[in-house]
Formats: sequence, structure tokens, C-alpha cells
Amino acid sequence: METRVKHLKVISSKKLLHFCLFLGIYLAALLGNGLIITAVACDHRLHTPMYFFLLNLALLDLGAISTTVPKAMANSLWHTRTISYMGCVSQVFFFAFLMSADFCLLTVMAYDRYVAICKPLHYGSLLRSRACVHMAAAAWGSGILDALLHTVNTFSIPLCQGNGLDQFFCEIPQILKLSCSQSYLREVELIVFSACLFFVCFIFIVVSYVQIFRAALKIPSQQGRHKAFSTCLPHLAVVSLFISTGMVAHLKLLSISSPSLNVVMAVVYSVVPPAVNPLLYSMRNQELKGALRKQTQWILHHQQ
Repeated sequence: METRVKHLKVISSKKLLHFCLFLGIYLAALLGNGLIITAVACDHRLHTPMYFFLLNLALLDLGAISTTVPKAMANSLWHTRTISYMGCVSQVFFFAFLMSADFCLLTVMAYDRYVAICKPLHYGSLLRSRACVHMAAAAWGSGILDALLHTVNTFSIPLCQGNGLDQFFCEIPQILKLSCSQSYLREVELIVFSACLFFVCFIFIVVSYVQIFRAALKIPSQQGRHKAFSTCLPHLAVVSLFISTGMVAHLKLLSISSPSLNVVMAVVYSVVPPAVNPLLYSMRNQELKGALRKQTQWILHHQQ
């Protein structure tokens, strides 16, 4: 009986630790992305294409982390691992939608930086307000279409190996492991197709940055080169974080795969980027820092 009580105490402490960890990351993501959204929306100096896309990225990041973490926190707090069927369907759809739209938007933002540095005289004509809205809408629409295809395909597959997932949210690869027929190959083919589209976006980003660095190095003044690199490095850091965490999570060796490792990798690619992105974007951006400082001072002033 004493051993049983001790075992339950260990389990409770682990659940509480998981809850506190997720809570800290979630609050950091809410604060960082919320401040960026508020600063861009309220400061007229930030009403430019670059910050418009950044606002959209912050919205997507907030949505992505809100799709998985609150439910995981509730499960840790109430010592359960259950989720309803429709809740699982919703998680799969919204997570796939938001992550796909996120990467599409990062591709659009690479184009924005390319035009700003390589074709500065045409920036105003190529990235007018209507063009920016259309590009952002295309990113969101692509995410919805991709998520719809994956969700319908995944949940049309018959499952016969129980209903337990070794994950803290409903993840497509984990659901496919429960399949009892060859019909799961349709979803695998769709995943490969989506991966090819992401690879095309990745190549576009790489080519854009090759052109950006070539153009930046030709700028005669050191101050001009520094400014060009400063506007690109945050976006490049966000793209690198997004791609590296996704690759580490999905291309890990099967020989070292384990339920605990799967959960850790899922946290790395699904939770860390939305929480870290605001920090990466505000670290070297003086305009955004000034707007955030002004917003913080306004909030503190009205609380007094």
C-alpha cells in the first residue's frame, strides 16, 4: 500500500510538472504574439507589408499553440489522456491548417524581403495593400485546403488497433499507426505530395535569400548593408527554426523512436516555434521594439 501511494505521488508530480511547463510556454506565446498583434495594429508606423505579414504570422502561431496546448494542460491537471472523436478531428484539421499556412506565409515573407532589397524602387507597386491581402489570403487558403484533404483522408481510414495515441495531441502519423488496412497508403501519398509542395516553398525561400545576400553585399555603405541584413535575419531565423524542428521531429531514425521521444519531438516542432518567434522578430528590430515599448508604457500607465 505504501508503494502504491508513493507511485501515485510520483505520477501526480510528473503531471503537475507537465502542466506547469505547458502553462509557462503557452503564456509566453500568448504574451509575445499578443504584443506583436497589438503593436502592429495600433501603431500606424508599422502599417507596412512586412509588419502586415508579421501580424498574420503571430495570429497563426497563436492559433497553432492554442490548438494543442490547452487540452494537454487540462489532461495533465485532471490526470486523464482522453479526447472526444470530434475534438481529435478538430485538432488534426486546425493544426494541419495553421502549420501549412504558417509555412506558406513564411514563403510570402521571403518574397517581401526579396522585393524590398533587390527591387526597392518597385516595392510600392509590387506590394500594394491589395496585393498583400491577396498573398496573405492565398497562404491561409492553401492551409485550409491542405488541412481539409489530410483530415478527410485520415479519418476515412478504418482503425482496428485500439484508440490510444502515444502523443499529447492528435497527430496524423500516430493515427495512421492504428490503421488495419492498406488504405493508410492514400494518406501517406498525400503526405508525400504535401512534402513536395513544402520543398518547392523551401527552394523558393533559399533562392530568394541567395539573391538577397548578393544584393546586400553590393550595397556600398556599411550602414546600408547592416540595415539590409537586420531586416532579413529575424525572418531567416524563424524559417530555420520552423524547418529544423519539423525535420528533426519527422525524420528521426526509427531505431531510436520511443513514445517519450515522440512526445518530446512533437513539443519541439509544435510548441517551441510559436513561443520563440516573437522573441526572434523583436530581438533586432528597433521599430518593433519601440512600438512594443510604447504599448507596454501605455498599458502600465492605464493600470495606475
